[in-house]
Amino acid sequence: MIRRLKKHGPKKGIRMANPIISIFRVKELRERILFTAAMLVVFRIGAVFPIPGINVRELSAYFLSQANTGNPIVDYLDFFAGGAFSNFSVFMLGIMPYISMSIIMQLLLIVFPALKKISQEDGGRKKIQKWQRYGTVVVCLIQSFAVTQYAQSISRSVDNLLSIGMGPFTVIAMLTVTTGTMFLMWIGEQITKRGVGNGISLLIFAGIVARLPQAVWELGSRVRDGQLNLVFVIVVMVMFVAVVALVVFEQQGQRKIPVNYAKRVVGRRMYGAQNTYIPFKINPSGVIPVIFASSILTFPLQIASTVGGNVAWMARVAQMLSPMGTLYNILYVLLIIFFAYFYTQVTLNPIEIAKQIRENGGSIPGIRTERIEEYLTRILNRIVLPGAIYLAFIAIIPSIIQWAFKFPTSISYLLGGTSLLIMVGVDLDTMSQIEGLLKMHHHEGLTKKGRLRGRNL
Repeated sequence: MIRRLKKHGPKKGIRMANPIISIFRVKELRERILFTAAMLVVFRIGAVFPIPGINVRELSAYFLSQANTGNPIVDYLDFFAGGAFSNFSVFMLGIMPYISMSIIMQLLLIVFPALKKISQEDGGRKKIQKWQRYGTVVVCLIQSFAVTQYAQSISRSVDNLLSIGMGPFTVIAMLTVTTGTMFLMWIGEQITKRGVGNGISLLIFAGIVARLPQAVWELGSRVRDGQLNLVFVIVVMVMFVAVVALVVFEQQGQRKIPVNYAKRVVGRRMYGAQNTYIPFKINPSGVIPVIFASSILTFPLQIASTVGGNVAWMARVAQMLSPMGTLYNILYVLLIIFFAYFYTQVTLNPIEIAKQIRENGGSIPGIRTERIEEYLTRILNRIVLPGAIYLAFIAIIPSIIQWAFKFPTSISYLLGGTSLLIMVGVDLDTMSQIEGLLKMHHHEGLTKKGRLRGRNL
């Protein structure tokens, strides 16, 4: 018996001490990870397939000639599309039209009570999702038309950019780009059902991560050529590590509201008193305010920048809404704070929480039953404001880095702001889901101490 324990003990210890190996030993988790990876590969392949009618060689030469001067608006749109915008690929709009329509639908549910009532009926959520998909098609058609206008403005300075006439190209481009975004939306839904994590979040995450190698190469080239001071680069990298640590700390932080439940009789059984708590995160809405604010500003920015070549006042709007401009950053901060409060009120309604506590015979120590809503609202307001200001500060870090250290746009976007928040948030969420599946199959989690707390985007 002792020999048998010695023989089998180390193998079990190795298995339990290596969660990465355990991930691929669990059949369900292995299939989910491989399916997610396959879908992300399809997404990255589609990001380099150009729209029919575009001369890829001439387009690449044009953007290469613009590399030194740079276009902050195009760089910004290209960044969130994972490089697909500058390729004029079928996925050049990315998943942002779907997110924009999701924001619009959430606002409509609050503004119109009849619409909210429909969503609460049997099958109402499916109805809302169907309307949301239809709305996404409309948003895609508007944005894709703006893309064709941008291509027309480029064709004035680049010969043979379009291999077909402008009329046929407009129709083909609108249909192709709209289909590409709807296909991305389908991929996101499939990843959510059959993969690991929230599919829409992972698509945005993959687009951002795909820009890392190019940004690192560009940073090294600029340091080697003497365009960037090595000391500044080291200082910024130290700041980057510190900001990542703060983001992780902030994402995991929470305040626990104690709740006591009295004894109650259910049928012939009596259940004893229970002491539990309500976990209010320091930032209840996660990175959603940043994504929502980016989507709201990206929509008019893309239309203004792409149509600006033909309309004078649209060109002025595009210039005013430059991602590195003062007006853009002010609107960005205000929208982040607004959506932080908005989304918190939608997901954590103090009235509903207080109602559930009272219905289950619960109480908060030191708080009268009729004043639970007021207490929870006061706690949420105290938590949301500093969390929203913190998110806003992280979001404008790229502008600060580019202004203070003269870093290129592609690098500054990766060192802070929306990209950093999305990468950390999605990574924590995916790791928490993997850890949950591991523990469900009686394996150790990914961390030795504590527990990962992630959230879907």
